[in-house]
Amino acid sequence: MIDISWYEALGLADIAAKVADGTRLSIEDGERLFACPDVTAVGALAHHARTRLHGDKAFYVINRHINYTNICINGCLFCAYSRERGQEGAFRLSLDEILAKATEGPAPAEIHVVGGCHPEIPLAFFEEMLAALKRALPDTELKCFTAVEIAHFARLEGIATSDVLARLKRAGLAMMPGGGAEIFAPEVRTRICPKKSTGEEWLRIAGEAHQTGIPTNCTMLYGHIETVRHRLEHLDALRRRQDETGGFVCFIPLAFQVKNNLLGLSEGTTGVEDLRTIAVSRLMLDNIPHIKAYWIMLGVKLAQTALLFGADDLDGTVVEEKIGHMAGADSAAALSRGDLEAMIRGVGLTPVQRGARFDAKEAAS
Repeated sequence: MIDISWYEALGLADIAAKVADGTRLSIEDGERLFACPDVTAVGALAHHARTRLHGDKAFYVINRHINYTNICINGCLFCAYSRERGQEGAFRLSLDEILAKATEGPAPAEIHVVGGCHPEIPLAFFEEMLAALKRALPDTELKCFTAVEIAHFARLEGIATSDVLARLKRAGLAMMPGGGAEIFAPEVRTRICPKKSTGEEWLRIAGEAHQTGIPTNCTMLYGHIETVRHRLEHLDALRRRQDETGGFVCFIPLAFQVKNNLLGLSEGTTGVEDLRTIAVSRLMLDNIPHIKAYWIMLGVKLAQTALLFGADDLDGTVVEEKIGHMAGADSAAALSRGDLEAMIRGVGLTPVQRGARFDAKEAAS
């Protein structure tokens, strides 16, 4: 139950009533939630919404991240990961190296593969990669390639993005991650990633993936030069696309990491801002089932707390993550199943091991 009297004192009784009734919030409602001085009140509303969806369950996955290259033509100013060919630290994995990483240790439920927009790797390489991964790990779901990578493959091949998606699906692609969305607002995007796909193109490709039978995640990079209004318009664009296609599985708010990039920002987000953004995201995205507290970016303790501020998923074991850590994330490189379950139980919730598409893999131990 929601204590409306608490929200009357904060001037948010009408919003609390909407949340209680399951009524969609407006962008203006979101602005008032971001402005509320009591972040715990916003978090309580978000926890009510996530509990209505998932009860006391919180999810995690046994997964493995593989970044196949950091050579990228986009040159995004916020990115600490990308390199040019020949630059110190640049790398490109061979197919054998990708397979070796994927098959190291027990088979994961999910393999997450993303990389930079390399100027020369043909689509056939990725088709071969997916087929080889599927042969080596037939029970592992392959969650690979952002919408930005799909657009890049299409430009290199001179074909439609829908054709790229169809070919990758035939090769074994089960799902796509949500990266590359950043902030959709053109006035922000032209300043932080002018060479990258536009927000409109990202949303179009996500819709094409959904229509092709490939579910996707979605993201938002916040805490740089965007405004609260930009964040809310981004969330609204995602839920409108979801109204049309229904293919978004999970939303991941990504806190900007300030180190090793060209934006020149000296301070990152606070923990309170992270929790508020997660909470407002849960309240605004009424048609996207899952909200992720990505422990790589948030750190373990804040991600754990976020499970009480609207999030219901922690991601997974990860094993090797480069993009966030090269930008300054100081979290561990990997967590064990026991670590993740302890985090969830530590806030009074029940851990559920999932697959890439949030199907339960087995009962929690």
